[in-house]
Amino acid sequence: MKRWEMTGYGREALRLVEVERPQPGPGEVLVKVEAASLNYRDTLIIENGMGMPLAFPLVPGSDLAGTVVGLGAGVTRFGEGDRVLSTFFPGWIDGRAPGNAKVLDGRALGGSYPGVLTEYVALPADWLVAAPGSLDLAEASTLPCAGLTAWFALTEAGSLEAGDTVLVQGTGGVALFALQIAKARGARVVVTSGSPDKLERALALGADDGIDRTQEDWVEAVHRLTNDRGIDHILELVGGPHLGRSLEAVAVGGRISVIGVFEGFDLSGSAGLLLTKNATIQGIRVGHRRALEDLVRSVDETGLKPVIDRRYGLADLPAALDHLQRGPFGKIVVEMN
Repeated sequence: MKRWEMTGYGREALRLVEVERPQPGPGEVLVKVEAASLNYRDTLIIENGMGMPLAFPLVPGSDLAGTVVGLGAGVTRFGEGDRVLSTFFPGWIDGRAPGNAKVLDGRALGGSYPGVLTEYVALPADWLVAAPGSLDLAEASTLPCAGLTAWFALTEAGSLEAGDTVLVQGTGGVALFALQIAKARGARVVVTSGSPDKLERALALGADDGIDRTQEDWVEAVHRLTNDRGIDHILELVGGPHLGRSLEAVAVGGRISVIGVFEGFDLSGSAGLLLTKNATIQGIRVGHRRALEDLVRSVDETGLKPVIDRRYGLADLPAALDHLQRGPFGKIVVEMN
């Protein structure tokens, strides 16, 4: 079989190789990977490991959708022919995330664990969930990270209600999932972008308002659109000092979900606004397996269709990564066939 391997940090250390197909051990299933979606995190892992000590060679990528083609001893969770998704944090089944205040547990596929940019992979059955029946496998591969992050921020941790206002920053994978999830729950959605074309596409997807941040101050636009009330749920997808602008835009009693780190991991903003608005800032680290199962059920019930900007072949991973760095509208997916 073929798979992508990192032999070190940097794109120059990324190579497509042929290796023996794995065999499932006890408690494992062999998955024929049909598609793997890419995340911004993948580019950071490839560039510098995000500061983690990685074991090389490493297969990158965390989000697969595929078909079970082999069973190890003792497996009852799935059968051959079942369509499955990976879970981003394999050990997080439900409840509070693993780890403690001193020692964090951030073990995920395509980092601490080998990833999924491969034609076949053997994984513990507990690391997988059933794929939605309403999506093809390329679409389904977008759920484990981007889809679940938006779902966890708005529903699991955010308790989104009909009539709430939601603001998403940009038109990447998490943002467009948040747009669709929020609309399905009866919320009003505001999208910010620096691209008029992408704003038009977001409005066509169901957004209620679009703000071109190159033409006006987006916080002032939020105040105007909401009659100064502000936004109930903000997905902070930029990070760094941009959190300060979200504190200006959030409603009294509102919630900011910190997800993105495009402007850095060190956050800054006004403690005065945080305190006087009685706002909540919550960190979102994707989500657990049970929430992914909830998302899968919701996708089948609501007919949500993930937005895929472009699909690439396995050999075209470098071009797919270039597209990801340019800023796609929605998701980039690598299909193995």
